[in-house]
Amino acid sequence: MAVGALEPRVLQVVPFTAQLVGGAMTATTLAGRRMLDDVRGEWALVEGWLALGARPAQAVAPAGRTAASRALAPALDQTRTVGLVTLPGAFVGLLLGGASPLEAARVQLLVLVGLLAAETIAAVVVTRGLGRRLQRRPEEPA
Repeated sequence: MAVGALEPRVLQVVPFTAQLVGGAMTATTLAGRRMLDDVRGEWALVEGWLALGARPAQAVAPAGRTAASRALAPALDQTRTVGLVTLPGAFVGLLLGGASPLEAARVQLLVLVGLLAAETIAAVVVTRGLGRRLQRRPEEPA
């Protein structure tokens, strides 16, 4: 809305925001689970860093970076194939609703860039938050 790409109307803001929240939730789950699995699997390395005086966040930072980057893989794959292999829902929906192909492409681009930004922020926030809290080996999932 700040750059004028999206009008500040409820009919436009609500679906756009819902897509961003949904994507961020997926990235959060993927990044968090992956980080916990990696820290659990590499606990000897983490313990080594802690024994050398590293703070918990420093000791698990490599696992956090890996988890965050892997959590973004689905969004990056989706972005890579848009228009070549698949036609996304927003684009098709706008065309069926009577929008021009240019307008539909503009909105779809906004959605894809917004999703990448929201998912990147979510993955970084969850891995950094977990990094501050992990001071002992994570328990196995139930």
